[in-house]
Amino acid sequence: MRNATSILANDAASTRTGPLEPRSFRPAWRPGRTLAESKPPLMRFSIITPSFRNSDWLKLCIASVRDQGVAVEHIVQDAGSDDGTLDWLCSDTRVRPFVEKDEGMYDAINRGLRRASGELLAYLNCDEQYLAGALAAVEAHFREHKDTDVLFCDAVVVDSKGNYLWHRKTLRPLPWHTWICPLSVLTCATFFRRSVVERGLLFDPRWRYVGDSAWVKRLLQARVQMGVLRRFTSAFTHSGGNLSLDPKAQIEVAAYFQEAPRWLRAVRPAVLLHHRLRRWLGGIYSQRSFDFALYTQENLCRRTSRHVARPVFRWRW
Repeated sequence: MRNATSILANDAASTRTGPLEPRSFRPAWRPGRTLAESKPPLMRFSIITPSFRNSDWLKLCIASVRDQGVAVEHIVQDAGSDDGTLDWLCSDTRVRPFVEKDEGMYDAINRGLRRASGELLAYLNCDEQYLAGALAAVEAHFREHKDTDVLFCDAVVVDSKGNYLWHRKTLRPLPWHTWICPLSVLTCATFFRRSVVERGLLFDPRWRYVGDSAWVKRLLQARVQMGVLRRFTSAFTHSGGNLSLDPKAQIEVAAYFQEAPRWLRAVRPAVLLHHRLRRWLGGIYSQRSFDFALYTQENLCRRTSRHVARPVFRWRW
């Protein structure tokens, strides 16, 4: 029997030139079965992936979304890759591909979010993956916490072969820290309701590298309700070619920080100290051994399990 994800993927193949019409996933009612006994409708996910010349990584990303076991559409916004990506992407029934020029990664994400039909949204870069069972856990959390609009989860950082390097446990961001310090959350482990987009809280495309920080700051200013799920949902690949490693990124980071009030920049050491105290009190610096599974370049068809005997909490670029 084909599951909901397969149905979505096949639908996507026939509607590549326009947005997919929203569908209801409410289970059919049968005589003798009360509505109260029916299962709740599935919360359809829309995952956006901006793509440009990342064919090999994109294949892993798509595989990690495809096997989540929940109703999901995966929108890939490709800027016109010439590395062989388009040789297979446009015929891949697991995704809804859109090939068009854009004004950078955050513009591509916005385009995908405007096309999305899901109730729960997220964006996942080509060199990132969802870990097994991630979306089901996120869906359950949103069902239980109906006042949460944005959910931050934990992530592992791996090398280009999928080997564990360190992990990143998240805290609910605060306005001052978000404005003058590196972002303490990873967007590969961030999920949000459709209502966030409907409020116009999209990414600012004028930023090329720090759009994530600027977006979270806007969410805080708009008083969006945020929550934290203490679970590893995602893998971030430290491939050596990440945007954050680009020398231009440091220039933009400095420009972003300069937009903060002078008094706030002056107390930056105190803000950092407060943040580290929050992390200590929140148990961020401790982690027991754990396992996770992801796709690797050596095995595109099945997840490879990793055991982390000695977790490392530090973020070490």
